[in-house]
Amino acid sequence: MQRKNFTEVTEFVFLGFSSFGKHQITLFVVFLTVYVLTLAASSETVYTLVIVPRMLSSLIFHNQPISLAGCATQMFFFVILATNNCFLLTAMGYDRYVAISRPLRYTVIMSKGLCAQLVCGSFGTGLAMAVLHVTAMFNLPFCGIVVDHFFCDIYPVMKLSCTDTTINEIINYGVSSFVIFVPIGLIFISYVLIISSILKIASSEGWKKTFATCASHLTVVIVHYGCASIAYLKPKSESSLEKDLLLSMT
Repeated sequence: MQRKNFTEVTEFVFLGFSSFGKHQITLFVVFLTVYVLTLAASSETVYTLVIVPRMLSSLIFHNQPISLAGCATQMFFFVILATNNCFLLTAMGYDRYVAISRPLRYTVIMSKGLCAQLVCGSFGTGLAMAVLHVTAMFNLPFCGIVVDHFFCDIYPVMKLSCTDTTINEIINYGVSSFVIFVPIGLIFISYVLIISSILKIASSEGWKKTFATCASHLTVVIVHYGCASIAYLKPKSESSLEKDLLLSMT
């Protein structure tokens, strides 16, 4: 089948938080504060650097366009770093298991070599997912230019295509399922083993120390995978602009 003639799209415009009207200045202050705290005290620096500065700018200077290449670049790094985060959280779950269940052998098991392998494996998986997503996405012809989001996320950009996106949707569900369910399954196994070890601890002080070790990681896991599951695995019919924006921001 021959491809129809389409007007070439060279840039997109983010709709962003325009539906929030007068609250955009308040959102700017809130998001800027959280972003500064993130830069000061978190490993999420590069991940947020891909998205948040431009999002903050769009809250003050509306309808700023982004080139097609810029959009592809943003999506590429977003997918790499988001996938990398998913698998790093899995590695952290295993780290907690070793720390609690094998404390005397912790430094031997969690050697620098193993840590390097886990980091490289996480990044390599992210790179493969990003290449697959971006290649499939930006081979599509686009008709629309207004992205109903504050960055080049997969679904909002896909909606702008002039052609059938069934293949892209299948790729997205496949990648999202792999990136979400595989780490969740491995983290679940880690915590089953952790709980098994906790039950063998007799002292209440030991229980408290173990809970303190796992609480922050478990909180991040619940928020991260909970939001990701709702954002990327929900049916199209349940899509809501406001909910999608807040989920992505969380």
